[in-house]
Amino acid sequence: MTRQLWLTLFIIFVLGFTLKSYLNSTSLTTSETTSAVSRFNSRDTTLFGENNQPVTLFTSQDTRVRILYFGFTRCPDVCPTSLAMLAAALNNISAEKLQQLRPTFISLDPERDAADASYQYAQYFHPMIEGLSAPLPVVTELANHYGVIFKKTALADSTLTYTLDHNSYFYFVNADGTLIKKVPHTFSPEPLVQAINDL
Repeated sequence: MTRQLWLTLFIIFVLGFTLKSYLNSTSLTTSETTSAVSRFNSRDTTLFGENNQPVTLFTSQDTRVRILYFGFTRCPDVCPTSLAMLAAALNNISAEKLQQLRPTFISLDPERDAADASYQYAQYFHPMIEGLSAPLPVVTELANHYGVIFKKTALADSTLTYTLDHNSYFYFVNADGTLIKKVPHTFSPEPLVQAINDL
């Protein structure tokens, strides 16, 4: 065999091995995620809101569609923009449709966002938006269930000491906790209005 043929076979072998390793790790991650989702029980999800009162997020007695947004009150730009777009969307929906919605802001930073602070923050954007917080294990399980990614990042030379990096989606969820659809971060209320009307 020529040297070029040997080199080609070697490259094919390396690529094949790399692809196999990647697929194995992906399937492991998928099975871990499936396992985590199967352990999630929406009926056990209790958070806290105004005056630190317990709030049951999912219950068959409340059939409204939840619009969940995960963020934190010290977020410099993404969260305020998202909640402003949600508020604008709510202002463009008929009263009849508004009665079928439960827009909710859930803090990913319970270390700094007490329940009442989360509630007041959400209310600043729109009186219909419910602001909630909960102990970190509860928030983490709920966030993981919907694929929310968030990570604490240290801030050097800042009085805040840290911030949270997180993805930004609006999760439309049934009363039993099942996901209907998600809408990505937007600079216009139109995608949210369209998603609400589609329901």
